[in-house]
Amino acid sequence: MTKELRLVAEDAADLEVMSAALQDAVLQVRDLAFLPSTRRFACVVNRFRWEGDAGRRTSHERVRAGLHFENVLAARARNIAQDRPEGVLNLLAIRFDEMNPPSGLVTLVFSGGAELRLEVEALEAHLSDLGLVWETPNKPGHDLD
Repeated sequence: MTKELRLVAEDAADLEVMSAALQDAVLQVRDLAFLPSTRRFACVVNRFRWEGDAGRRTSHERVRAGLHFENVLAARARNIAQDRPEGVLNLLAIRFDEMNPPSGLVTLVFSGGAELRLEVEALEAHLSDLGLVWETPNKPGHDLD
């Protein structure tokens, strides 16, 4: 049995670790939620378990995971069809650009040029595996050219 991943990010270095764990996570547009009254952005993703993949396997794993950011002042989407809740997004990376410390911009970068930008008063992100793990024969790959 594998351990569930739980990470907290409070600075850019922490967020890089979280970004690596979330690379190639897939989700539907309906799985994104900005909650202005609580200043929270949350989503549920199907995360590829990079930490459990030794590269020698023919079967790999994905796990359902929850991601949320606190202290969110605004959320802006680019190239995300919000009128298509069944649309699929592939998360490539998460970046943090500090503007006026500790505030800044968190950018979730998706394939196809889609982005979600969160203006945060201070960086506070939480990632937690939710327990549901399943096998997949497909391992994400990237063309480096």
